[in-house]
Amino acid sequence: MKPAWRHAGLVLAGGLALLGLPARADTQASPHRGGTLRLTAASSAGTLDPQINYTSQYMQLESVVYDGLLTYPKLEGPAGSQVVPDLAQAMPERLDGGRTWVFTLREGIRFSNGAPVTVADVAASLRRIFMVGSPTAGSFYGGIIGADACLRAPAACTLQGGVETDAATRRITIRLNAPDSEFPYKIAFGHAVILPASTPAHDLGNDIAPGTGPYRIVSSSPDQGMRLERNPYFHEWSETAQPDGYVDGINYDFGLSEEDALTAVERGQYDWMAGLKPLDRLGEIGGQYTAQVHVYPLYGLLFLPMNVNIPPFSSIKARQAVNYALDRRAMTILYGGSGIAAPLCRMVPPGLLPGDGACAWTQGADPDHPAPVWAHPDLARARQLVHESGTEGQDVTLIVEATAMDTSMGTYLRDMLQAIGYHARLHPLSPAMELSYAQNTANHVQISLMGWYADYASPSNFLDTVFGCENFHPGSDSSINISGLCDPVVQALVARIRQAPDAQAAQVLWQQVDDRITRLAPAAPMISISYVDLVSPRLGHYFSTSLYHMAFSRVWVR
Repeated sequence: MKPAWRHAGLVLAGGLALLGLPARADTQASPHRGGTLRLTAASSAGTLDPQINYTSQYMQLESVVYDGLLTYPKLEGPAGSQVVPDLAQAMPERLDGGRTWVFTLREGIRFSNGAPVTVADVAASLRRIFMVGSPTAGSFYGGIIGADACLRAPAACTLQGGVETDAATRRITIRLNAPDSEFPYKIAFGHAVILPASTPAHDLGNDIAPGTGPYRIVSSSPDQGMRLERNPYFHEWSETAQPDGYVDGINYDFGLSEEDALTAVERGQYDWMAGLKPLDRLGEIGGQYTAQVHVYPLYGLLFLPMNVNIPPFSSIKARQAVNYALDRRAMTILYGGSGIAAPLCRMVPPGLLPGDGACAWTQGADPDHPAPVWAHPDLARARQLVHESGTEGQDVTLIVEATAMDTSMGTYLRDMLQAIGYHARLHPLSPAMELSYAQNTANHVQISLMGWYADYASPSNFLDTVFGCENFHPGSDSSINISGLCDPVVQALVARIRQAPDAQAAQVLWQQVDDRITRLAPAAPMISISYVDLVSPRLGHYFSTSLYHMAFSRVWVR
């Protein structure tokens, strides 16, 4: 659910433009070392368990607290999308055509509680991914030998035959059932961080696990905020993977509205705010606070997942109707305008597959005859499809985050659903609750408004992660396949992709998956997006990476 992006010279109304800054100097000797970075967000973002939390808000923070064997480097530009060694001393050996990966653990690394990091901790952490029901357990790590048994019976997970360790050589051998060219990217993702072997095999909630990064969480309240301080046992083993930070502490406060948070950052009361900026303030920050604003495009999108297992969206015609009725230009405007968003008709954002802009869901088009770009909604066709589906007049509840932008979009979408024949209502939820609530089938969510960002730069992050059978877990808050789609054609194509001999062959197959997902319409893609970051006037050396947004260890405060 993470962004993969680069800097670009995008412009918003009012003259807002991206400003670049040079790479960091050594933090230990820097005159900018010290002080407290002050962050604010409307609310907390769920569990502190780094192997479960799947929100951009907390994974950004956890990137300076925890480490995996590999990681995405804290570098700007395209280099930030590549994988580098972290707790492993080098990139793994790739054996048996990609079925076996051998890592060597670095010496001398300690957790923030002082305990040394051992290969036993690595093996336990990989097992824990399954034992705690990590959202990516199946899609990212399900190819490890023994993972099938772990997915069936998590509490008894051993990964026997799949993970072997040698304490004397510090080697960790991971064996897969089949080659997976993307496996290093998955091991670098945040759910594969290394925790002490003694970490409980359940969701930690608000309890804090020791980490290996330059900072440690010392206190946390889901209602008020959290405090991070330097990890006394940290030493910089790789400036690229995990640099020693500039600031001595990080305060993260919760509770301010988006409007109040933006004003507080403008005035320097906070250094950075999480989340989207209010639409009615973009012109203001673009015109008056240009030096404090940074914009970058994401491999990300907003979309409407529809539950294919309950009415009315168990009917494919009902799902097609929503796609045709959706005014993607209105969604672009509500997000902030064409400088930071664009209409999107497929579940893959621009830059990952050929045919960017192609649209099956616009007037005069369909999946067999897509248009070059989205042009207009087709309400007449949508109403006819609702009528043909036999779902006309049914009750539909739309779940959105209780934020200004999502509520504005939700109000439009509710009216759209009513216009095509449903009795629709809008149900805003706290940002800390919406994702987990929508994922749990026990809540019978029919349709919801979601954002999704790439965990790494691949179509798999959208077509497999969001719609794969292995990511549908009835009754769980960690069922990221919100639509509940489980299609054997998609599954067979993805299995072939994992064994594809090269990137070009994989891309051809991903195009077939994309076409199949479009035809099944388990979701209505709305817009591709960019992100607007606002920082205080005292924050220096703004630094953003392809995965972590603003890197908290790279910036300094005056």
